[in-house]
Amino acid sequence: MYAHRNTLVLLSCFLCSQVLAKEQHSAVTTFFDYQLYQKPSNSITLSSLPSQVLKADVVLVGEWHSHSAVHRFQSDLYRLLLDNNENVALSMEQFSRPAQSTLNQYLDNEIGELALIAHGNAWPNYTSDYRALVEQAKAANMPVIAANAPRDIVRCIGKVGSDYLKQLDSKERKLVAAQLDTSDRPYKTNFTEMMEGMDKDVIEKMYAAQVSWDETMAESIAMHIKNNPEHQVMHTAGKFHVENGMGIAYSLNKRMPDLKIALITPVTEVSDISKQSPFPEYQLLVLPLPEQVVSGALNHGMSTHPHSDAKTDCE
Repeated sequence: MYAHRNTLVLLSCFLCSQVLAKEQHSAVTTFFDYQLYQKPSNSITLSSLPSQVLKADVVLVGEWHSHSAVHRFQSDLYRLLLDNNENVALSMEQFSRPAQSTLNQYLDNEIGELALIAHGNAWPNYTSDYRALVEQAKAANMPVIAANAPRDIVRCIGKVGSDYLKQLDSKERKLVAAQLDTSDRPYKTNFTEMMEGMDKDVIEKMYAAQVSWDETMAESIAMHIKNNPEHQVMHTAGKFHVENGMGIAYSLNKRMPDLKIALITPVTEVSDISKQSPFPEYQLLVLPLPEQVVSGALNHGMSTHPHSDAKTDCE
């Protein structure tokens, strides 16, 4: 009888999980669709967004670069935050610190979009994926924070290690966070596992590059909030920088431990992540991106990406 009862319980759990999975996928059928979840059994709409997000000092929104649904969500969320709080600065991984003056000129109508793209070193997918966000900030008279470290410097950190920063003059050094925490922690373990098979010294240098992005974005956000304490900040960055609070959130929390931080990360399957993140984390269900590699052959188009294979002198 006891065994029979256990079997029924297990069957019930299995059926519930199957129904839940079906409900999740029924919510997203195109690459423009998304569904936000607080936990697997609790989907939420933007109109019923919890105060953990609405009242957060910083909302970190992870993304899969070029995913239409994720970028649509970012725009929808930013509009909602602006409706709820008139002071919401937009912070972006997609612009590096040297682009700040160019961004400011664009927001002040001193230059046009072509100049912004050219002189701000905008990503190739700016017009399709980030234009909407920047235009929302511009219309609301809100600042856009060029939060990231310059790619050429980060690339050299990846080749030489964090000691490369010692070669920079004082002006260049300010383009990267003053402090880089490359100590052993779960984030480093996850990164190392992703790079499995590579030489340990190579991984150490690549991890230093990864951390330089996280730390610089966190420092940029922290500096803005210290100068503008009335501002809420929404920051966009790649998923790995955001998920589980191990990247940007960890670095930001070290600098300003009293900040209320909320995380939103894209997923293709909703799971229970409540025990993984020290910050409130919400999952954005979207369709998986198409396969980027077929039969082990890299798409030759990748080499045309202006940021993918640029030659940098690190001497």
